[in-house]
Amino acid sequence: MLSVLAMRTALLGFTAALFSFPATADTLISNFNGIQVGPDGQLQHFGSMLIGDDGRVKQVIANPNPRMSRFDHMINGEGRTLLPGLIDAHGHVIESSGGDIGLGMMLLQLDLNGTTSVADLQQRLRAYAAANPGSGWIQGRGWNQELWVDKRFPTSADLDSVITDRPVLLTRVDGHAAVANSAALQLAGITAATRDPQGGKIERDAQGRPTGLFIDNAMDLIVRAIPRPSPAQLDRAFAAAQNVLLSYGITAVGAMSTPLDSWNAMKRAGDAGRLKLRLMVYADQFGPVQAVPKPTPWLYGDRLRMVGVKFYADGALGSRGAWLKQPYADKPDTRGLQFHPDAELLSLADTAASRGFQVAIHAIGDAANAQVIGVYEQLSKKYGRDRRWRIEHFQIADPADIPRLAPAGIIASMQPTHQTSDRLMAEKRLGPNRLAGAYAWQTVLKTGARLAFGTDFPVESANPFPGLSAAISRQDINGQPPGGWIPLERLTFAQALAAYTRGAAYAGFAEQKIGSLEPGKWADFVLIDRDPTKVDAQSLAKTQVLETWVGGKKVWTRPASASRPERGQ
Repeated sequence: MLSVLAMRTALLGFTAALFSFPATADTLISNFNGIQVGPDGQLQHFGSMLIGDDGRVKQVIANPNPRMSRFDHMINGEGRTLLPGLIDAHGHVIESSGGDIGLGMMLLQLDLNGTTSVADLQQRLRAYAAANPGSGWIQGRGWNQELWVDKRFPTSADLDSVITDRPVLLTRVDGHAAVANSAALQLAGITAATRDPQGGKIERDAQGRPTGLFIDNAMDLIVRAIPRPSPAQLDRAFAAAQNVLLSYGITAVGAMSTPLDSWNAMKRAGDAGRLKLRLMVYADQFGPVQAVPKPTPWLYGDRLRMVGVKFYADGALGSRGAWLKQPYADKPDTRGLQFHPDAELLSLADTAASRGFQVAIHAIGDAANAQVIGVYEQLSKKYGRDRRWRIEHFQIADPADIPRLAPAGIIASMQPTHQTSDRLMAEKRLGPNRLAGAYAWQTVLKTGARLAFGTDFPVESANPFPGLSAAISRQDINGQPPGGWIPLERLTFAQALAAYTRGAAYAGFAEQKIGSLEPGKWADFVLIDRDPTKVDAQSLAKTQVLETWVGGKKVWTRPASASRPERGQ
């Protein structure tokens, strides 16, 4: 038995050890209107939240009572509405496939969003060239011929009438077509003898000469002649994109088609303590995988992870590159572009899966979606359905194929504002009898499949609130069309918010860390200027973010009289 002296000595040592533990500094945020989606898919309401000094949620409190928990600091939410940090499941942060301009590079280059005609495009090009003299390449993004009266694609001749002494490459809003001037064609060695690549098309005139328009994989023929951005340019691009995303309440992103240079820029931001967003990175096919041969762990306090690899099955609807089962209604001589034969796509996806990467495949047309489902069905039998196979966009599907998603564990990663932007074009491209599986969000959920929402920025604005609005109304921000487009596919607000939070986190293997405000998860949240459950869809689309918090720290605050920092739509 221990002597009394020994017992006293042990007790004193235990007491000293107890008080030597570092003191915590918990923060109670109170007096707010908290809204999130619970595990059961229903809306939860809460008024206070306790955050530990490690930036994680300790307690979510429905009815605030300061005596319930110990805390060191208190923040008054002033009755504002609080949501979990919104997660964009599919965006292009710096740049994308083949040097395509992502949000960050777009912010540093020529903005063509909202151009109303070829003449408007030419004027913007002229002004940009005057403001940025030199001999280097001019790049821009954002034109959409579907918004122009004549709806014709631009050509080299259109650009040559403005600039002949500098190479120019201007990418369509969806990133699946680009127009180059003659100087760019010459530098890239493009002539009438240049052949169309697999999955791409060079538009030609009646004599077989290139018109300057390149569709999908054909864009690489021009892009390969453009010097790579410097590390300093990529760092500036990332900083600009991060600020825009935080201003919209985006705290995490599925960063799609990320080249190695962009991955390195993200790591430099992490090394320097400038990484505020959480990034679930999907490599641009196998480019970065040569340097990052397997998925990484979470880095920089769960802010960066290489989780997957992205491939392409087809192009986009606007440029008629989406691969359809039947010919285009407005151009019966084409069904779009198939990027890979079945065996080749299966081999690519299998190689990525065998290395432990999550696989994400872009598919827009119904033929492409059927092909990708078939690939995933085979991989699911080999690796199991818990690998969370992703189809990016899943825009136009044969209704008969939609029930195949859930049994194979396939996630539909979709973008609500594509529906509002593409509605009239989709009707023309497909005709009225082939729209039943178009942007079919409610149908996807009813089959038991998982849904994750994003914006595909910079194809669409990174702002998630027009996406939430479109999801519940099937209308654009002007309330068109009345009653909504194919209204049976509307979602409830809870379903839409879940797709932008829990669903997007699940799609990136991050649901244990983010996607909801629950004990042990990161305190990522936003304060907004209205209650989204008490306004109509058009008001919801105009929601302003007041503050954005990541890991319990405020990382963005709206200036008193600020306008949106993002250029474009």
